[in-house]
Amino acid sequence: MKVLVTGAGSLLMGSIARDLVRRGDDVVCLQRRIPTFEGSSHAEHVEADIRDSDAVARAVRECDAIVHGAARVGVLGKWDEFRSVNVDGTANVIAAAKTHNISRLVYVSTPSVVHSGESIVGDVARAAVTGRAHSYYAESKAIAERMVLAARNEHLAVVATRPHLVWGPGDTQLVGRIVERASRGRLLIAGTGNALVDSTYIDNAVSAHVAAIDAVHVGADCDGGAYVIANGEPRTVNELIRSICGAAGVACEPRHISLGLAVRMGSVIERVWPKVRASEPPITRFVAQQLGTAHWFDPRPVRQHMGWEPQVSIDEGFSRLAQWYASQDKS
Repeated sequence: MKVLVTGAGSLLMGSIARDLVRRGDDVVCLQRRIPTFEGSSHAEHVEADIRDSDAVARAVRECDAIVHGAARVGVLGKWDEFRSVNVDGTANVIAAAKTHNISRLVYVSTPSVVHSGESIVGDVARAAVTGRAHSYYAESKAIAERMVLAARNEHLAVVATRPHLVWGPGDTQLVGRIVERASRGRLLIAGTGNALVDSTYIDNAVSAHVAAIDAVHVGADCDGGAYVIANGEPRTVNELIRSICGAAGVACEPRHISLGLAVRMGSVIERVWPKVRASEPPITRFVAQQLGTAHWFDPRPVRQHMGWEPQVSIDEGFSRLAQWYASQDKS
C-alpha cells in the first residue's frame, strides 16, 4: 500500500512509518519538523502543518490509507491551540480522505477520551466523552475521534486506536520526564502509587497500528470501532516508575502526596505555572487523577478483531530500555 502517516516526527508515528517502509509499503510522512529518517526510496517527506488543508490534500494523493497521529499534546495551553490542531487538523484529514477516495483511515486517539477521574478496571473502549473543561488535550481528541468514527461510509473504513502509555528507548514523554525528575529529586506521585495501570512497549504499539491498517476495511469487524492498545500486563505506578528509573540508572525516591492534595495543587499550578514558566508543570489535576487511579483494559477486542498480539513483554521491554541507556552512556 501507499500510506500517509501524519505526525511522523513523534516516536510512535515515526516508528510506524519506518515499520511500513521496512515491510515494503510506500510511505508519505507529513510532519512539521525535520524528517526523522531518510535514505529510503519508499519514503517521501512533506514538511507541513496538519492545519494546512491544501498541504494535507496534496500529501494524500494516490495514497491507499492514512494513519493520522499528528496532534497538539501536553497538559497546558489554550483551547484554541488544541482545537485548531487536533480538531480542525483532523477535519482536514477526513476531507482529504473523502476527496481522494482513501479506503482506510486509522485515527491515533488516546484512552483519556473516556477519562472521568474514576478508576478504569478491565474495561473495553467505551464511547469518547466530551464536555470536559479541565483537559483540553483529552477534550479535543475526544471530539476528533467522534468526527473520524462518524465519517465512516461505504467507501471509507475507519478505526480509532487508543495506545495507552507508550514507552521505550528514545521516549522523551513518559520515560524522559520520569528520569529527568528523578535525577533532580523532583519525582512526585499522587496517592500511594499502588494503582494498577496498563502501558505499551513501543514495538507493540507500532505492530498494533500496522495490524489496524491491514485489518480495517469496509465491513470488517473493526470498521467504525475504537480499541485500546496495551500490553495487557497491568503494573502499579510504583513498579513502573521504579523499573524506568532502574533501567536509566537513576535513584528512585519519589515523594508521595495524597490524591486530594495533588488535585488541589494541580488546580493552583495550572493557573500560575504558565505565567512564570514555559516548561511542563510538575503536576496538574489531570495528571494527578491519572497517577492516583487504576487504568487497565480488556485486551480481547483488539485481538479478536485485528488479530494482534503484543510480542514484547513488559519485563523484556525494561531490559531493552536498560540496554539502550547503557549504550547511550558508552557513546
